[in-house]
Amino acid sequence: MTALSDNEPQDGATAAQTDSLNAPSSLSAGAARRIFLHAQGLSRRRRPGAVGDRQFGEYLRRQGVLQLDSVNVLARAHYLPLFSRYGAYDRAKLDEFLWGTADGHSPHAFEYWGHEAAVTPLELLPAMSVKMLNSARGATRGYERLESTRPGLIAQVRDVVEADGPFAASELDHLAPRAQTSGPWWDYSDAKSALEYLFTTGGIAASRRGHFRRTYDSTQRAWGRPAADAGAWPMAPAQAQQSLFDHALAAVGIGTPRDVADHFRQKPATASALAEGAVRGGSATWVTVADWDEPALLAREAVDPGRATGAALLNPFDPVCWYRPRLERMFGMEYRIEIYTPAAKRVYGYYTLPFLLGDHMVARFDLKADRASRTLLVLAAWREPHFGSGSRRRTDEEVALAAHTELSLLAGWLGLDHVRVETRGNLAAALRSASVHFST
Repeated sequence: MTALSDNEPQDGATAAQTDSLNAPSSLSAGAARRIFLHAQGLSRRRRPGAVGDRQFGEYLRRQGVLQLDSVNVLARAHYLPLFSRYGAYDRAKLDEFLWGTADGHSPHAFEYWGHEAAVTPLELLPAMSVKMLNSARGATRGYERLESTRPGLIAQVRDVVEADGPFAASELDHLAPRAQTSGPWWDYSDAKSALEYLFTTGGIAASRRGHFRRTYDSTQRAWGRPAADAGAWPMAPAQAQQSLFDHALAAVGIGTPRDVADHFRQKPATASALAEGAVRGGSATWVTVADWDEPALLAREAVDPGRATGAALLNPFDPVCWYRPRLERMFGMEYRIEIYTPAAKRVYGYYTLPFLLGDHMVARFDLKADRASRTLLVLAAWREPHFGSGSRRRTDEEVALAAHTELSLLAGWLGLDHVRVETRGNLAAALRSASVHFST
């Protein structure tokens, strides 16, 4: 058995074969990082050229999920992973791809809790229906609460949506008027709670339109299929779970069972059984990785590109950043989103993006788009103190120059005219001096 090479191949990338004769029994930590980054579409410099539906579809098929989030301090979460991999593109075209019609329906994708709130390719709908049905079994408490306080509301909401949707939640509040004024973010009205119950359990579909509002419609109009609880879904539960796990494995290339299971938020307790299923089915082989505490799964089609040459800013909702134990194990990066941390207790900043250079996370930047002044604000710039095993250490000047290029590209894509670097952080001085074009 031969390990994948840590050296750059002479004639292109090397596929990691999973048959018993050619499958490597062990890999270096560097090879594992490169395989992961290649599967994620981040191992190479971006190719020049227009970015459009072909790339959008490629990303969605590869990952199987594109996470959504309403935070807009820089750009909405679903925009950034595609910029990281492909460069500048028309965000309106992505929205049209994901939510194509006036009703918010797309021939390419649907919205569900694929990871967190996310858009997922339509071909995964049969497998995802199992998550919907499992959610129905686990949501009895919410169902019973609504039925006890608002008898018949869930059925009424479903009937109205199926007859005349799509609706925003506020358009159905009259079905269950509030007893008091709403309070914080999560103070749902009963109508909203009914809609979310039906969405989570696959009784109705959700989408987006106008100002990123979630809307609700019948599954027949949105998906061209009956609701999940109406039957007629072609996949058995065990088959669906294995299908999602195998898709996740292809998306990450290599990982522990829990690394892979987190991609579609499958239960950690099922990870070992699903991993064995992937091996039995020929989707993966077991390998050991240097410095990892447990065996890893190597995807059948995994590729070690030999050398990672890409550079990218990664937002907190990028698949690379989702699973914190993997991020720390592979890249030595301890990372958390500090949006909900009180300002006085934040370590790095409100909305901090890791910066990938080659095969290592070399820095992180607290970024904000000041749209009024058309300026990308770098509120803090931090050099990462740790390096993954086998990584080449880069100077602050190298990191700052590479970061300058990425920040300039990001600013231009967002329609911002300036980049201003503040003084906070141990990389700020190098970044401020990296280019005379930075406004200080």
